[in-house]
Amino acid sequence: MDNHSDSDVSSQRRVHSSSVSSLDTQSTEIDDSCEDLQGSDREYILVVGGLGYIGSHTCLELLKSGYNIVIIDNLSNSFRSVYTRLENLGRNYFDTRCEPMPQIHLYVSDYRDEAAMKQILGEYVRPHTSPQLLEGEARLESRIRGVIHFGAYKSVSESIQQPLKYYANNVAGLVEFCSILNSFQIKTFVFSSSATVYGSIANSGMPLREEHCTHQEEAFSDHEGVTKTVLGGCTGLTNPYGRTKWMCEAILSDLALADPEWTVLALRYFNPVGCDESGLLGEDPRGVPTNLMPVVLRVLTGISPVLDVFGTDYPTADGTAVRDFIHVTDLARGHIAALAAAFDGRVPKGFRTYNLGSGKGHSVLDVVNAVESASSSKIPLRILGRREGDVGSCVAMPKRAETELDWKTEKSLETCCRDVCNFLDNFKRPAMPVV
Repeated sequence: MDNHSDSDVSSQRRVHSSSVSSLDTQSTEIDDSCEDLQGSDREYILVVGGLGYIGSHTCLELLKSGYNIVIIDNLSNSFRSVYTRLENLGRNYFDTRCEPMPQIHLYVSDYRDEAAMKQILGEYVRPHTSPQLLEGEARLESRIRGVIHFGAYKSVSESIQQPLKYYANNVAGLVEFCSILNSFQIKTFVFSSSATVYGSIANSGMPLREEHCTHQEEAFSDHEGVTKTVLGGCTGLTNPYGRTKWMCEAILSDLALADPEWTVLALRYFNPVGCDESGLLGEDPRGVPTNLMPVVLRVLTGISPVLDVFGTDYPTADGTAVRDFIHVTDLARGHIAALAAAFDGRVPKGFRTYNLGSGKGHSVLDVVNAVESASSSKIPLRILGRREGDVGSCVAMPKRAETELDWKTEKSLETCCRDVCNFLDNFKRPAMPVV
């Protein structure tokens, strides 16, 4: 659900599936009743946009880690078949271990639909509490233990062409959604942020650390051990998408400062690539992709004749843009690490940012060479000028996540390309199906 459209409450649909549920396990739509929820005290993680590229891989890792999950997705940039694949992968994983699979619930709805969100969250209120509390009554308790939010539009180029669309969904949508979560006392929030918040400072060539973009005054020790203090703000944001992510972070920082019960972890992604090693989950957007790897796949499958390389005059080793590519499974596990750190009290309440990257940079041509090696295919290139909104280099310093979340990347660029080719072999066709 990285890109999504409006829906009304009448179009809200729920799909339930679980190896331990009394419901049909064949991913069928059912009436919006709470028959399997009433009287249950199971806790869940709510994942907004859980059928998208990063969302689906995160849901799989959540299942493997034993979490029950609730997915909200309106399928505008994802496919219902992803849910079936998630269910099958989860079942296979737990069947081999002779263990019951955690529950997975899907609601086809838009996270900006206030009535639908209240109705869905109302199903997960603990039985002894009520959404309509009177003065003096017991405080409402939800069985939604935490939220991971992937429900944002994410194309840099589209954001330049349609900025209001991005501000309406990414920023205004977040404000309303957090207000609803607040009313249900759901205050552990993992936010899908981006390295674009660093703006033009990425062009400095230095690894980016979280203190290069803060929202409150913050002190830190630099690489020479000198203590420095930075004020809240950003430097040279290059596109509306990046501005929406920075605005959302600022809003969440202010929220956590105003209400100390909130724990908000903003995970700044660098460049996710690859797919689950099964080859059954991958980057499969509905629209024309703009991220490098799915564009490469379109060339490998013959959908696109050439790969456009935007800019060969950057101050990098081969002149093409350098990015910190991270395997999507490593990225997904970063979300599980963030939740675990929050639940275990290893991170303080309040707002905190984390870079999720490998700390290593690879150029566009490095990626092309790695894909060619993994696929034994030649990728034709077309050299174009720089693309508006792009920066020349963007590489993480991931030390904070390693130290505080006990997380670091494990998979290489070569593994990313091998897994992508495995996905391609499983789903090789003229075009991805629309279902």
